[in-house]
Amino acid sequence: MGPVLAGVLQLIALIAALALVYVPLGTYMARVYSSDKHLRVEKWIYKGIGADPNTEMRWPAYLRGVLAFSAVGVLFLYLLQRLQGILPGSLGFSSVNPAQSFNTAVSFVTNTNWQSYYGEQTMGHVVQTAGLAVQNFVSAAVGIAVAVALVRGFARSRTGELGNFWADLVRGTIRILVPLSVLAALVLVACGAIQNFSGIHEVGQFMGGHQQFNGGAVASQEAIKELGTNGGGYFNANSAHPFENPTPFTNLFEIFLLLVIPFALTRTFGVMVGSIKQGYAILATMATIWVGFVALMMWTEFAHHGAALQAAGGAMEGKEQRIGVGASSIFAVSTTLTSTGAVDSFHSSFTGLGGGITILGMQLGEIAPGGTGSGLYGMLIMAVIAVFIAGLMVGRTPEYLGKKIGTREMKLAACYILITPALVLVFAAASMALPTPPHSMLNSGAHGFSEVLYAFTSAANNNGSAFAGFNANTDWFNTTTGLAMLFGRFLPMVFVLALAGSLAEQKPVPVTAGTLRTEKPLFTGLLVGAILIITGLTYFPALALGPLAEGLAS
Repeated sequence: MGPVLAGVLQLIALIAALALVYVPLGTYMARVYSSDKHLRVEKWIYKGIGADPNTEMRWPAYLRGVLAFSAVGVLFLYLLQRLQGILPGSLGFSSVNPAQSFNTAVSFVTNTNWQSYYGEQTMGHVVQTAGLAVQNFVSAAVGIAVAVALVRGFARSRTGELGNFWADLVRGTIRILVPLSVLAALVLVACGAIQNFSGIHEVGQFMGGHQQFNGGAVASQEAIKELGTNGGGYFNANSAHPFENPTPFTNLFEIFLLLVIPFALTRTFGVMVGSIKQGYAILATMATIWVGFVALMMWTEFAHHGAALQAAGGAMEGKEQRIGVGASSIFAVSTTLTSTGAVDSFHSSFTGLGGGITILGMQLGEIAPGGTGSGLYGMLIMAVIAVFIAGLMVGRTPEYLGKKIGTREMKLAACYILITPALVLVFAAASMALPTPPHSMLNSGAHGFSEVLYAFTSAANNNGSAFAGFNANTDWFNTTTGLAMLFGRFLPMVFVLALAGSLAEQKPVPVTAGTLRTEKPLFTGLLVGAILIITGLTYFPALALGPLAEGLAS
C-alpha cells in the first residue's frame, strides 16, 4: 500500500468514526445542559463552593463567574509552580521562575497550553497532575459553558438570562469530560501509553552522556489533552513521543479525540435551538473547511519537488516514520483548526506552503471545528456576520434563528473578529522591530518571520503549538505570549456573552418569504466564503512575508 492511499484510508476511517458518534454524543450534551436535575457529586461541589445552581444569570453575572474562576485558576497554578521545589513528588526539579510560571499558568487556564519549557525536565508529578491536568478539564468546560450560553441566547426570548455558569461548568466536567477521558485513557494504556508515578531512570550512555526518562500519569493527561483541545504534552516531544502516542492507531485515535466534541457540539446547538438542520449547516461549514485543508496539506507534503522527498514518499523531515506523511498531515491540520496545539510532527519542518496551512488554520479563528466550545461560538459569530452581509446584498434587515441582527449585535461581532488579529499583528511587529526579541530566532528570512508569526498566532488564538526554531523562554516572549493568551481568550468571551444577552432579550421574528434560509447549502457556501475572505484580507500581507514567500521560493 502506498503512503498516499494509506493517508486517504486513515482520513476515511476517521470521518466514519466521527459520524458514528456524532448524533448520540451531540444529543447527550444537549440533555446535559438542558437538564434541571443535579447529580449527588454535583450537589457536593455546589455546596463546597457556595453556589446555587438553580439561579439564572444575566450575561454580566455569567461573565463575572468566568473571569473570577479563571483568575483563581491562574493564581493557584502560578503558586504551585513557584512552590514546586518544596512539594513532594517534584522529582528533584526546582521552582519555576516567575516569568515562566506566569506564562504557563495563563497558558493552561486559557486552554492554550503553550509550553516554553521541557515538560519532562521542568514539572514534577504534583504540578503535572494537581495543576496542569486539572486545568485541562476545567478550561475546556469553561469554553463549552460560554458556547452553551450563546446558544441559549438564540434559543430564548424576552429574557436576558443565560443559565448558571457554575452549573454549566460542573456539568461539563463531571458528566462529559471526566467519563470520556476515563474511557480514552483506558484505550491509550491498552495500546502502550504509560501511566505511573515513577521517578527518573537512567537507561545508558547516549552521545557521551546518560540518557534519562521519567514516568508519569501520561495516558490520563493525554486523554484530556486531546479531548479538551488543550494540547500541552507531558513530554517536550508531545504526541510524537512514544510514551504519549505509541502506535499509528493511537495517533488516529488522538485525532479522533481532539475533533469529536467540537464537531458534536453542532448537534447540541441544533437540538437546543429546536432545528437539527441548523446544526447540520454549521457542521457542513466546519467539515468543508477541515476536509479542504487536509487535502491541501496532503498535496503539499506528498507532491513537493525534490529527489530526496520523492524517494522518501513525501516530505518526511520532522515526521515520525511510524506515523508517516498522511497521518501527520491530518494531525497537523486538525490540531491547528482546533485549539488543541498538540503535535505529532515538527511543524517548522513542513514544506513552506504546508507550514502556511497550519498558520492559516489558526488565523481562521480555529472554527473548523475549533476548540471545545470556542469553535462553536466562533463559528456562530461568523454566521451572524455572514447573515449581515447577505442582508446588505438584498437590502433587508438581517435575521438569524429568528433574531434580528442590528447595530448592537454587529458591533459586538465586529469587535470579536478584530481582537485576535490585532493581538497577533501588533505583538509580531513589535517582536521584529525591537532589537532584543529577534535574537531568539535561530532562522533568518521568511522562515524566521514565520516562526514569530506562528508563535503569536498560536498564543492569541489559544492554540499552543509552536513552529519552533526559536527560543520562547525569554522574559519578552513569556510576557507577551502570556498577555496574548489572556486577551485572546477572555476579551472575545466578553463580546460573545454580551451578544448572547442581547439576543436573549429579543422577541422572535416570524419567518417570511424574504427570510434567508440559513439551513440551506447556499448559506453554508456563503459562510465558508465569508470566513476565507475576512481572514485573507486581514492576514494576507503577513502570510506573504512568511510562509508564502518561503513556499514560492522553494
